[in-house]
Formats: sequence, C-alpha cells, structure tokens
Amino acid sequence: MDPVNVLIEIPRGSRNKYEWDEELGAIKLDRFLFSSVVYPTDYGFLPDTMAEDGDPLDAMVCVSEATFPGCVIPVKVIALFRMRDEEGIDDKVVCVPHSDPNWNTVESLNDLPRALRDEISHFFSIYKQPQGIHVKVDGWYPREDAMRAIDAARERFAQGDGSQAPGQEATERA
Repeated sequence: MDPVNVLIEIPRGSRNKYEWDEELGAIKLDRFLFSSVVYPTDYGFLPDTMAEDGDPLDAMVCVSEATFPGCVIPVKVIALFRMRDEEGIDDKVVCVPHSDPNWNTVESLNDLPRALRDEISHFFSIYKQPQGIHVKVDGWYPREDAMRAIDAARERFAQGDGSQAPGQEATERA
C-alpha cells in the first residue's frame, strides 16, 4: 500500500489544541484542553478529504517522539477509531509513519499495542467532559474500514467546494 500524507496539527503529549485555519492559511491555537490529559499520538488530518462533519478527515499517527504542528508525515493506514461527539460521527484514521523502523512493522489493528489502544480510547472518552460535551466511543475497526472512510472522505472533498489545506494540489495563496 502506498503511503498517504498526514498534516500534523497537534504533537503527541500536548494539551494545546491546534487547528488548521483555512482563512489564515496557518495552524492556530484553538484552545487549551480543559482535561488533565495529553494527546496520546500525533494528531492531524489527511489533506484532500472531507469527513462527515465537514472538516478534513482526522488522523492519529503513532510516533515514538512528538513532531510539530505543520509537519507532514507519510504514513501507513492501519485502523479506524470511531467516536461520536456533539457534531455526530467523528472518525479518526490510525496510522504509523511509513519510514520509521519503530512503527513500520505494524500492519493492522491487532499489531497496535493494547495499552496504546486503551490510552487512545480513554483519552477520547473524557477529553471534552470538563466542557460539558458528551463523547461516545464506538470503538476500533480494521484497516479496510479505515480505507473505506478515506475513500468516502476523498469523494466528499471532490464534490465539495474545493477549498484546500497545505499539502494539497492547490493554487498558490496570495
């Protein structure tokens, strides 16, 4: 399988919630997490996609060391994590860096350490609680479901308004 690119918004271990801002053409600080938890993986999105909530499709990248906001990582897709929040279904594609020997032997959900899966599930089940937002974790799904989610998100993007994020085939920004 060819690698896909993920644009990182939030590094692993952060309590800062960074987000790509289309109008600014940059990553901005959205908020500080109200929970006393940190992101368990690098977190970002797959360019040229539109999830069911209208945003680019979310992606988690399992890394040994945190990267930085704006970093693009070629990844291998291994699973899908599904949850629901106030906006509805909120799929997250789970990936590993394509060229990192610490992670690139991971091929499927079953290869992902149980402790990391539990940490991710716990994080997303509670990280919005102090804001009064209820999140329901639907669980883990295999790579095939992740690939279907990516294909559907790419199709939605192609049918959408064509707005671009960094790393996409975009016209130059003024």
